[in-house]
Amino acid sequence: MNYNDALGVDPNANENRGSATMSFKPEQIACLCDALRQSGNMDQLSRFLWSLAPHDLLSGSESVLIARAAVAFHQGNYRELYAILESHNFDTTSHETLQELWYMAHYSEAAKLRGRALGAVDKYRIRKKYPLPRTIWDGDQTVYCFKEKSETRYEVLPEQSLPNAAGETRIGESDWT
Repeated sequence: MNYNDALGVDPNANENRGSATMSFKPEQIACLCDALRQSGNMDQLSRFLWSLAPHDLLSGSESVLIARAAVAFHQGNYRELYAILESHNFDTTSHETLQELWYMAHYSEAAKLRGRALGAVDKYRIRKKYPLPRTIWDGDQTVYCFKEKSETRYEVLPEQSLPNAAGETRIGESDWT
């Protein structure tokens, strides 16, 4: 059973965009977009997005925007993908997925231009050349695969309190360092 059957939509009612015989609530649209995207069925997701009325597509729903970005990536329409990712501040729960789309699109474009697969250095240079937009990035630099916040997670004792905490003298501490 597909989404047209499940929701009572007649896909043959009219060939024009937004011609579905049934209107959807924003929650239903978001749910369908998420389900189709997570299932990996980009062709069906694309058809569903195409069947929506223009005001539903432009409503600003994050699920619809993420679905549009995923379809744009799948179809190789990277300019549309970049425009979507740069135009809306996405929730931090979506950042990882959207960051992957951003980088994979840039990698794909570069590989196509160069006519070969990219190596680690090529990918590093692309990441430096095309930094993540603020809309899908929390601003925390990644250093050697660790975010700065995670490096300072544990409190470091000041040097003077280290001998006291271990019950050592300053001379005993210098033997260990």
